[in-house]
Amino acid sequence: MLKRVFVAPDPGRTRLRFAARAVLGIGLAVVVCGLAGHSLVGAVTGGLAALLALFTVTDATVRGQAVTTALLPVVGVPVLAAAAELHDHPVARDLAFLAVVGAGVYARRWGPRGHSLGVFAFMTFFVAQFLHATSGQLPELYAAVLLSVLSAAAVRFGLWCYERRLPPAVVPAPPAGSGLARVTTRQAVQAVAGAGFALVVGQLVSGQRWYWAVGATWWVFVNTASRGETLVRGFRRVLGTVIGIGLGFLVAVPVDGAPVPTAVLVAVAVFGIFYTAAVSYTWMMLWVTLLAELLYGLLGVLSPGLLALRLAETGVGALGAVLAVLFVLPVTTHATTDAWIQRALRCVHACTAEAAARLAGSDTADPAPRVAELEQLLGRVRLSVAPLVHPLNPMLGRKRRARRVLALLDDCAREIRGLVAVAADPEASHDARLATACWRVESAVEALTTGGSERVHRPADAPAEPALAHLHGLERALADLAEPLRAPSGSPLVGA
Repeated sequence: MLKRVFVAPDPGRTRLRFAARAVLGIGLAVVVCGLAGHSLVGAVTGGLAALLALFTVTDATVRGQAVTTALLPVVGVPVLAAAAELHDHPVARDLAFLAVVGAGVYARRWGPRGHSLGVFAFMTFFVAQFLHATSGQLPELYAAVLLSVLSAAAVRFGLWCYERRLPPAVVPAPPAGSGLARVTTRQAVQAVAGAGFALVVGQLVSGQRWYWAVGATWWVFVNTASRGETLVRGFRRVLGTVIGIGLGFLVAVPVDGAPVPTAVLVAVAVFGIFYTAAVSYTWMMLWVTLLAELLYGLLGVLSPGLLALRLAETGVGALGAVLAVLFVLPVTTHATTDAWIQRALRCVHACTAEAAARLAGSDTADPAPRVAELEQLLGRVRLSVAPLVHPLNPMLGRKRRARRVLALLDDCAREIRGLVAVAADPEASHDARLATACWRVESAVEALTTGGSERVHRPADAPAEPALAHLHGLERALADLAEPLRAPSGSPLVGA
């Protein structure tokens, strides 16, 4: 876990800039709220709104990100009003919270924008519970949200918009389906069921901090698409919380809300959240837990007992998510994994065809977007396969197969990148054998994704010509994939 965080590649230092900009944007939002005369509650609300604006908005283009950011208050302000107005009406408040949970998860079917707005809506309701917001505080909280989102937008789209120099991000759409077969619909029902369990049991554990359990259930469901992914994410959330609470005893409790050291530590925690989010959910949860502890220190309520309560509520929330994905419209791990593997393999062929066309002299062929899409799809495959390769998975045969599949897909990606690099060379010449090799790649992909049993061609020794060498390496990787993908198992990795 340590190696994955500190040695993980950071091309273009994107994660570093992402985290540094977050500290700057959130810091500016808090300063603006302070200059506006807001109370500590208003400043905390503003800081969290800025954090969400910088963290959750992931549209493919800068223009799309700006539109989504502008829509955040449109969603957040009504939810904030509902949470505050219903503060003294527990039954109505709880039902409203569950409705926000369901709507927030269901909104993911509209892509990154729906996901961002759903997360912002949920977290706005959550923050209102966190701060015990009442209707009398609403004008200040409205202003804090608006000022903070504007401050975050000024930093993101004005002061430091490094995305303008990057190609548009490729965000693969989830596998198609309809009705309850769609993952978003199933997960919306699961999330409401899990959150309902967490809400009831969480209130039995603590009438004051029950919302932690609901929050734990919610965040376990974020960015997951199957039963296995959710189980692994729940385990990582609990692990990150345990480590974060241990760190809190060493750092947050001794500081005890002192303004200057708390501000420094909050900045460190924010940087940690943004820097580790892409590589380790456990580490991200460690920093989220430390941030919550520091904020409670500022509010004057931090104590060892509160930290123990947070751990208990997190366990309740994770249990609610686990029960929901096991027994409520379960989405099996292999069904989701197979869909992503098939899409990755088809993208391999598309990359090959674009690169071959470029080598043949086509002026319109551009394999770069396809390569970016392939990287995104492989990321989704790794996320989906994570339950199968988890150290606690007792099914050793499936674990070995899953690791073999991941290694061979990485080999495919490496050969594709080499082929695209050759195709980018203006001096690269066309070889008539390229078309034949590309046809063999297409046939191999077709054989692997249709569930057939026909033999996948295995090439002879690779030629010296660079483009053909990469194509032959790609063919070998596809031929080797046939064995683990077609091996009989109760949980097939493809062709289910």
